Amino acid sequence: MIKPKKTKLTDTPKEILEIQYDLYRKMSPAKKFRIICDAYSFGQSLAMAGIRMQYPSANQDDVWKIWAKRHLGEELYNKVYGVKADE
Repeated sequence: MIKPKKTKLTDTPKEILEIQYDLYRKMSPAKKFRIICDAYSFGQSLAMAGIRMQYPSANQDDVWKIWAKRHLGEELYNKVYGVKADE
């Protein structure tokens, strides 16, 4: 059997990665959770900015509904909200 070649998924030096991992190990669970929440919020903001560019006449409520439908998927969105988002 041919073994796949391992590829390096980062250009960060090993020494720096070790420092980063050590910092994460020492970080409190609350701080880790805050970082995750901030990253999620940033991603949501980027997605909503893209929706506003795609639908310039959409109001904030419409943008949120479109984002929620894309984020949850149509089936779950309809189960949760009972209506279809207008796109």
